[in-house]
Amino acid sequence: MKKQYGARKRVPRKSARETGRRRARSNERFAWTGLDLLNSDIVPSLTVVLTTKGCSWARHDGCTMCGYIIDSNPDVQASDIQKQFHEVLAHYGKAFKIVKIFTSGSFLDQGEVPTDVRDAILSDLRGTPKVIVESRPEFVTSEICDDISRINEHIEVAIGLETSNDCIRNNYVNKGFSFRDFVRASEAAHATGFTVKAYLLLKPPFLTEREALEDALQSVRDAAPHADTVSLNLCNVQKGTLVEALWKKGLYRPPWLWSAVEVLKGTHETATVICDPVGGGTRRGPHNCGKCDREVVAEIKEFSLSQNSASFTASCTDQMLWEYVLEFEEFSYGAPLVP
Repeated sequence: MKKQYGARKRVPRKSARETGRRRARSNERFAWTGLDLLNSDIVPSLTVVLTTKGCSWARHDGCTMCGYIIDSNPDVQASDIQKQFHEVLAHYGKAFKIVKIFTSGSFLDQGEVPTDVRDAILSDLRGTPKVIVESRPEFVTSEICDDISRINEHIEVAIGLETSNDCIRNNYVNKGFSFRDFVRASEAAHATGFTVKAYLLLKPPFLTEREALEDALQSVRDAAPHADTVSLNLCNVQKGTLVEALWKKGLYRPPWLWSAVEVLKGTHETATVICDPVGGGTRRGPHNCGKCDREVVAEIKEFSLSQNSASFTASCTDQMLWEYVLEFEEFSYGAPLVP
C-alpha cells in the first residue's frame, strides 16, 4: 500500500504505498530526496523505488485500493533490480540518514527480491543510521530478520496493517492477514533489534467518513504498542482498483483532510504518527473544498516533522460541511454526500 510516509509523479508522494506512477521498465530507477524524523531530529532522507515482479499478494488476489501491480515487470531479472539500486547510489550517493527501499510489494519476499540482491543492497547501506523496507507480515519471520541483521542492524520494517479491525481489513481492503499476524511480525522484528512502522489507511472503501475516522483513531491506539512509528496513509484513487470503480460510480469519496487532522490531533500523545497527504487537494486524493486544501496539507506535513499539534491553525467555512457529512452520511445508503 505505495506511499506514502516525495514523489513518483503522477502526483507527489513519499511512500511506495501511496499513489500511482507510470509503468516501469526492468532497468528503470526512481528515487527522490526529502526530510524525515530520526530520533526527534529532522534529517535528510532518500527514497528508492525498485521495479520488481510485483507484490505476490497482488498477483494472487490483491487489495481493493492498490494498483501497483501495473507497475511490475514479470520478466525483471535479479541483475536488473541490483542495477536500478546502483544507479540511484551513483546519482545520489550515500550521505543520507534515512534510506527507504520500496518495491510496491515486499522487500523481504524472496520471490520478489532474491536473497542475494536483498543482502547486497542492505550491505551497501550498512553505514546508514536507518534503512526502511516494506513487507507483508508473512515475510517478517525470525529467520529472515536474523539473516539480514547480520548484514545490517539498522532496519525498520514497515508493514501495511491498514486497520486493527480484522473485518474491515479482510472484507473491505482484502489484505489477507489478521491483526495477530501483524503483532507476530512486529515481535519478530523487535526481537532482532529492528524498529517497526505500521501503515494505517484512512477511509477504506465501504466506510462512511465518521466510520473511517473512528476506525483510524482506534487503529492508532491498537497499533501503538507494537509499532515505533505509525504512518497514516490517506486513501487515494488508483487506476485499475475497486476503489476507482466505486469512485467513478459516485460511491466513494477520498477522505476529508479535516478527518486526517482530527486523527493526528487525537493520537499524537499515543504514538509518533506521521502523514503525507499524497494528492491532497485533487479529485482522486484527500481533499476538502479546494480553498483550504493547500494550507491544510502543509500543516499536516509540518506536524509530521514536528509532532506538535500546534501546527494546526487552518480554518475554513467547509468545516461545517465536513461536520454535516460526519453526522448524516450514514443515512445516504453508502453514497457520499459531497463529491
